[in-house]
Amino acid sequence: MGSMGMPSEKAMDFTGSLRRFGGYLRAERLRVVVITLLAVVSVGLTVLGPKLLGTATDIIFRGVVGRQLPAGQTKDEVVTGLRAAGDDTFADLVSGMDVVPGQGLDTTALRDVLLLVVAVYVGAFLFGWLQGRLTALVVQRTVLSLRARVEEKLNRLPLSYFDAQKRGEVLSRVTNDIDNVAQTLQQTLSQLVTALLTIIGVLGMMFWISPLLAVVALVTVPLSVVVTAMIAKRSQPQFIKQWAATGTVNSHIEEMYSGHALVKVFGHQQSAIDTFTQENAALYESSFRAQFISGLIQPAMGFIANLNYVVVAVVGGLRVASGSMTLGDVQAFIQYSRQFTQPITQVASMMNLLQSGVASVERVFDLLDATEQTPDPQDAAVPGEVRGRVAFENVRFGYSPEVPLITDLSIVAEPGRTVAIVGPTGAGKTTLVNLLMRFYEVDGGRITLDGVDIATMTRDALRSNIGMVLQDTWLFKGTIADNIRYGAPGDVTEERLLEASVATHVDAFVRTLPDGYGTVLDDEGSSVSAGERQLLTIARAFLADPPILVLDEATSSVDTRTEVLVQKAMNALRAHRTSFVIAHRLSTIRDADLILVMEHGDIVEQGTHDELLATGGAYARLYQSQFADAAEE
Repeated sequence: MGSMGMPSEKAMDFTGSLRRFGGYLRAERLRVVVITLLAVVSVGLTVLGPKLLGTATDIIFRGVVGRQLPAGQTKDEVVTGLRAAGDDTFADLVSGMDVVPGQGLDTTALRDVLLLVVAVYVGAFLFGWLQGRLTALVVQRTVLSLRARVEEKLNRLPLSYFDAQKRGEVLSRVTNDIDNVAQTLQQTLSQLVTALLTIIGVLGMMFWISPLLAVVALVTVPLSVVVTAMIAKRSQPQFIKQWAATGTVNSHIEEMYSGHALVKVFGHQQSAIDTFTQENAALYESSFRAQFISGLIQPAMGFIANLNYVVVAVVGGLRVASGSMTLGDVQAFIQYSRQFTQPITQVASMMNLLQSGVASVERVFDLLDATEQTPDPQDAAVPGEVRGRVAFENVRFGYSPEVPLITDLSIVAEPGRTVAIVGPTGAGKTTLVNLLMRFYEVDGGRITLDGVDIATMTRDALRSNIGMVLQDTWLFKGTIADNIRYGAPGDVTEERLLEASVATHVDAFVRTLPDGYGTVLDDEGSSVSAGERQLLTIARAFLADPPILVLDEATSSVDTRTEVLVQKAMNALRAHRTSFVIAHRLSTIRDADLILVMEHGDIVEQGTHDELLATGGAYARLYQSQFADAAEE
C-alpha cells in the first residue's frame, strides 16, 4: 500500500498475512478447539444421513421387486429361472439385492430407518447451531482485540504520522477495513472448517460405497483446483486496488464534508464533484473487476459439478443394472457427490471473501506496523511541584533530515514570566510548542523543565503540567459544561466551573442559550459562533489551572471588544504561570516579559516591547506594518 492509500502494484503476502492474523486467534484457541469438535460431530451426522436414506431406498426397492417375484422360491431359484428365460439383466439386478421373493415392503424397518434419519439430522442441526454461536463469540472477541490494538497503536503514533496521512484514509482502515475483516472471519471460520471436514467425511463414504465411482468423481477435483487458482490469481490484485480506492474515496468525502463551507465559499463544488466522480469511478472499476473475476469461480465450479453428476449417474446406473451396486448406494453416492462438490464450491467462493479480507487486514497491519513515537523511559523522572522554568538548550530540529528548521536555539523562560513568540508564517513558532509538548523529538540539544530534561519524563507527566489554547478550536459532542471540564483533573465543582466561565466571559453568552450550560454541542460546535468556541477553549484551560500555558493565537477568532476582555482574563490566568504566547497581533503581547522574534527557525531578536521598538529591527518593522495606518490617522 502507498502511504496515501493509492493502489500498490506489489502483490500482497497472502500466506504471511493469514499466518500473522492467526496469532490473534491464539487467545481463543480453546474455543476454536471446541468449535472444531462441534463441527466434526455435526459434519459426521450430516455425512451419515445420505447412507441411511440409501438404506431406506433399498428397503422400498426390495419391497417393490420382491412383490413381483414368485413366492415360495429362493432368490437363487428365481435368478436361475430368469437366466433360463433369457432375462440376464433382471437376473443380475436380483442377484445383487438382498430380496425375499414374494415379500412386499417392510414398513417396520422403513419406519426405524426414517426415525433414525430424523434424529441424525436434528442432532446435526443442534451441533451446527452451537458451533455457529460459539464462532460468533470467537470472531467478535478477536475483532474486539484487534480494534483495541489499533486504538492503542493510534495513541502511540507520533504527530508526524497523522501529518503525513489523510484523515479519511486512517478512518477507512480503522472502520471499513476492520469491519471487512470481521465479516471475512465470521464466514470463513465456520464455513471453511465445516467445508474441509465435509470433504474428508464425504470422500471416505464415497470410497466405502464404491472405490470405482469415487475415483471417477475425483477426476474433476484437479480441474476445480486449476480453475480456482487461475481465477483467484487474476482477482487478487483487484481486491488490493478496491480497498485502496475505498480509502481514497472516504478521504475525499471526509475532507469535503469537514470543509463544506469553504468549498461553497470558493466555488469549488463542481471541482469537488469532478474529483469525487473520478475517484468513485476508479472504485467502481476496481470493485467491478474484483467481484466479476472472483464471481466466475462459483459458476465454473457449478459447471464442473454438473459434469461430475452426469458421469456418476451414468456409471452408477450401469453398476446397478449389473448387480454390482444397490440402487440405494447409487442414490447415496449421488448425494455424496453433490455434497463433495458443494464444499469445494464453498471453499472456492470463500476465496473471493478471503482475498478481500486479507487485503483489508494488510491495510490494518500497515497501520499497526507504522513507526511509533519513542517510548517513555522506564526510569522516568517524576516531577514534583513544578515551578515552570523552561529552557531550550542548543536545540536542533527539522521535520525532515534534509531540511533543518531550527539549527541552534537557546532560550530560557523563567517561572511566572510570559514569553511571546512572533514572526512571519513558517518561521517555526508553532514548532517550538510541538517540541515543548514532545509532539516531535529534538534532533539535538535538549529542553528542560525546572532543570529536568523533558526527554527523561513521561509524556503524560509533562503534558499534565501544560495547558494549551490553540488557534483551531476543538469541541466534542456533549454539553457546554462537559467541554469546559474536559481538561480539568478529577471532579469539578459548579463553583469552579462558574468562576472559570465568568473570568473568561463565557458565562455571559451561555446564559443567553435556552439550556445554559446544559446546551449540547455537536463535534463541530456549530450551534455557537467561532469566537464563542474560542472562549470555551480558553475557559477549559483556565479551569485546568496548569503551571505552564501555551497560547497559540488564542484570541484570533474573537472580536476587538471581546479581545480586550479576554486579554484581562488571560492576564489573570497567566499570573504566577510560565506562559508561551504565539501571536500575530502584536497588540496582544505588548506586556510580555520577553518577546522572541523568529525568522527561518532562528531567533533574530529578543527583548521587551519597548526595547525591540527602540532597536528598529524586525519587530519594529512588523509592528509598523500593523499600526502605521492607525498611527497616521
